[in-house]
Amino acid sequence: MKKVLLTGAGGDVGQRIIPLLKAVYPGLVLSDLQPVANAHGLEFRLAELGDKAAVAAAVSGVDGIIHLGGYSVEGPWETILNANIVGCYNLFEAARAAKVQRIIFASSNHAAGFYSREETIPAEAPPLPDSRYGVSKAFGEALGALYAMKHGIGVTSLRIGNVGEQPLDVRRLSIMLHPEDLVQLIRIGLEHHDIVNEVFYGVSGNTRSWYDNSRAEAFGYRPKYDAETQVAYAEAEQKKLQADAVADAYQGGGFCAIEYSADMAAIAEKLDRTMDFSS
Repeated sequence: MKKVLLTGAGGDVGQRIIPLLKAVYPGLVLSDLQPVANAHGLEFRLAELGDKAAVAAAVSGVDGIIHLGGYSVEGPWETILNANIVGCYNLFEAARAAKVQRIIFASSNHAAGFYSREETIPAEAPPLPDSRYGVSKAFGEALGALYAMKHGIGVTSLRIGNVGEQPLDVRRLSIMLHPEDLVQLIRIGLEHHDIVNEVFYGVSGNTRSWYDNSRAEAFGYRPKYDAETQVAYAEAEQKKLQADAVADAYQGGGFCAIEYSADMAAIAEKLDRTMDFSS
């Protein structure tokens, strides 16, 4: 990849990984809906994802895209729709027109947030979103599959957990993703020419991980970090949080509890099983 575009460059995740990416891809180009405070001396292209013309200009001349852009938390449907669904479509369609070779789509653990914390799920696990935000990420995964199969763009969707250097609570012991491990996953998606369409879990090598990440490992993923080394910190932070029956039962945590109105016990009784992915 001679020239790689990073959308959402002004966000927390983008700012964490720009220096690491710049060292690998000197032709890195940054984009966001407003100028970023620290562009690290790199080319910047202003683009709001809902603006087709602006998105087309942003992807012009690039070989690969790391798509972090969009609305990154739960929100009103209109907001999610424009940024994460219409905006995601604009990005993929512009990439097709510009003959972009590879796309890394920043999906989320919230695309599968309603799996129980008692389950270990593989990349093949069907989406089970915990929010409108999670629905938009499941849409992005499906869109990526379409553009991979119909237009030959190599697409890697990363169901990202929580990006950072330390787990912020006990839940994050399972889903923490160190920035260096994230860059390793991004490089796999951009540099493995045999990738057609893949879903990887964006997590480090956490002892308590809920995810079977064997698909990523098959392409060489060897995470350097394990959140378990900071278990004391995570447990101390957990004590500051209020218990919540819904949030504490599911992998998606607090996103599952937002606007929750179902009878949790009745649903558990109807399911009466944990999903078996072993076969």
